[in-house]
Amino acid sequence: MPAPSNVDQSNKVYASLVDVLLDQGKITPEQADDIALEQVRTNKDPNRIIEEKKFVSETDLAKAKSIFYHVPFVDLGGVGASPEALSQVPDGTAKMYHIFPFALDRENGELSLAMADPLNLAAIEFVERKSNIKVKPFIAPQSEIEKAITERYAQSLSSEVSAALKESSITNQGNVLVAGQTDELIGSGEIVRDAPIAKIVETVLIFALKSGASDIHFEPMEDKTRVRYRIDGLLQEKLVLPKSVHEAVISRVKILSNLKIDEKRQPQDGRFTFRMGEQEVDLRVSTLPTVHGEKVVMRLLKKSEKVPTLTDLGMRGDALQRVQEAIQIPHGIILVTGPTGSGKTTTLYSILDKINMPEVNIITLEDPVEYQIEGVNQVQVNPQAGLTFASGLRSFLRQDPNIIMVGEIRDEETANLAIQASLTGHLVFSTIHTNSAAGALPRLLDMNVEPFLLASSLTLAMGQRVPRKVNPEMVEDYQPDETVLKDIEQVLGPAFERFLKERNISRDQVRLKKRKSDLPVSQSEYKGRTGIFEVLPVTEGISKMLLEKKSAAEIEKKAMEEGMLLMKQDGYLKALEGITTLEEVLRVAQI
Repeated sequence: MPAPSNVDQSNKVYASLVDVLLDQGKITPEQADDIALEQVRTNKDPNRIIEEKKFVSETDLAKAKSIFYHVPFVDLGGVGASPEALSQVPDGTAKMYHIFPFALDRENGELSLAMADPLNLAAIEFVERKSNIKVKPFIAPQSEIEKAITERYAQSLSSEVSAALKESSITNQGNVLVAGQTDELIGSGEIVRDAPIAKIVETVLIFALKSGASDIHFEPMEDKTRVRYRIDGLLQEKLVLPKSVHEAVISRVKILSNLKIDEKRQPQDGRFTFRMGEQEVDLRVSTLPTVHGEKVVMRLLKKSEKVPTLTDLGMRGDALQRVQEAIQIPHGIILVTGPTGSGKTTTLYSILDKINMPEVNIITLEDPVEYQIEGVNQVQVNPQAGLTFASGLRSFLRQDPNIIMVGEIRDEETANLAIQASLTGHLVFSTIHTNSAAGALPRLLDMNVEPFLLASSLTLAMGQRVPRKVNPEMVEDYQPDETVLKDIEQVLGPAFERFLKERNISRDQVRLKKRKSDLPVSQSEYKGRTGIFEVLPVTEGISKMLLEKKSAAEIEKKAMEEGMLLMKQDGYLKALEGITTLEEVLRVAQI
């Protein structure tokens, strides 16, 4: 263990932990004096006084100790749990000493250990003696360590629980995986009985369901395999597996997905179903060869998930009214724009669910089918069989449809077929990858669509993003400074004045949301997501600009003159209302 030191990276000498906090601006000189007086009066340790008076957050205190003791700080919320490391320290020992093993370097013979008190030499010596591995101490807040012990040991796949894993495995029923049953899986002519590997896959899937993840990534690296989950749109590393089990885990997933186990040089796609209690999800599996092995991504599609309404998605006001008016027109094209993962398909499902009636024939062509809507004829593209967006759309026109949804307009052929379908009396919905609603119009012209055809067929274009919503229990109000207020005024313009007037508040009474100062590092201040939208109806003025092949910027300016609210403006209003934060809006909508 490195000897405790009171010299930070800039070689600045500190006499005490209080001096570190003073230098960082975490406490005031008055608070420092208060601590000194309390120490003289009670003879208590300054660390304990700081903790009792709660002058700084637990995280800030741990970071200050990191500088004072010259022990590196670790954010346990940002590192995955290593089963190999967890196997070196029993959970009882971890709880007793307030320690958490998070990484094991076999090559250098080092066990990385997060500690609430890195000066606890007894704990370090005990772990080194039991594991016969040198300990490399790190400092972390005690609450973070306790949380990690509770969460991560429950997910442990270490050698200590191998015997138990062999008795509680999982089964493949056709192409359906069911949690908690005995494993007897036939693949490549052999019976596969590898309970620990089966348990790894099962545990990863169960955690994904419980955490509300939309994707799971198995990513091989030079010396390990990390497992990341996409939760509320962001990837989070939750688990680290030893490299030695990577191929076995990937083979397990391949068997479940009916993929070729021995094909490791070509990408493959498959699917299977996973059941846990009453929950059932479809998993779309994609493999990709990388320099360190095969990467696997699994997309979770919940079968029981109810299609949300447009209001559920966060659409409201003029934007909602314009969309509702556009979908009542029995012909034309309605486009939803945005990057991958911005919720375009979910918005289209919401619209289809609203207009789905017995007297209309709705056909969709998707990749993949994410929600199943009763009464809607849903088709999944299959390029290998020749069923592409273009060929499928051509066949749809012979199926007497009223409404057609094409998952994405990717090329000139699909774009022109969609235009022709709309001009022959069909209502066509689709998505296109552009940054804004206005950007969709020149993008279609770039696909060699005739301007006069586009002007007469396009009804509405809508751009969207999905920022995370704040968790009300994890945030607090704060008064924005003058720079932030000026930015809000500049972005919103007259909409800011309307907001203040509707709520009968002054400019100085505006409050925004931020994470609580005492919130543990691993605890997120966000939970769930909402949509921010910009809705551009193709009016007579916009049609004229299309015929003149005007730029996206000019079209957007005209749409704003006609009352369109930009995505960023919608996001700022939602931040003012406490639904999300300005930081989230800027993260997703700063174009």
